[in-house]
Amino acid sequence: MKDLGLLVLRFTAGGLLAGHGAQKLFGRFGGDGLDGTAGFLESIGFKPGRPWAILAGLSELGGGALTALGLGGPLGPIATLGSMAMATATVHRGKPIWATEGGAELPVMYMAAATAVALSGPGRYSLDRLLRINKVPRRLSFLALVATAAGIGFGLARQRRSAMADKQRAQKQPKQDTQKRRAA
Repeated sequence: MKDLGLLVLRFTAGGLLAGHGAQKLFGRFGGDGLDGTAGFLESIGFKPGRPWAILAGLSELGGGALTALGLGGPLGPIATLGSMAMATATVHRGKPIWATEGGAELPVMYMAAATAVALSGPGRYSLDRLLRINKVPRRLSFLALVATAAGIGFGLARQRRSAMADKQRAQKQPKQDTQKRRAA
């Protein structure tokens, strides 16, 4: 029964997350597509938005698909954790937990599911089992985890730096406008 439970968890969480990635990359399932996602990401400080939109979409689509299929051991769940940690730390930051309030309820659920699959393995009903992939080497899993953590840190630093620069430009703008009016 444990393996059946893992299959349900993987298919549900992984499949839905892959759909989120398809929304971002291709505009499927009512999503905004790459241009819309890039515009949104730029509006919250990820500039230029297009590479960040591609990265977010690929980590959701790829991480979700790998998780749903049970392929690559913990690599899919690690991609999921990275994507959802970024969403939690940026889009949902400072809001109450509930999705109805714009909070991180959904990303937290994805992170919990990804953690459960990463810790327990994909189970008997998985492509890893079918293809006799016993384990992804620990070094590869560790490198993926470190790269994900580094990517999150880099992304948050870039986003905050961009937001600070925008704020400084906005503060300078009224002073310049006032000086121009006085000169006229």
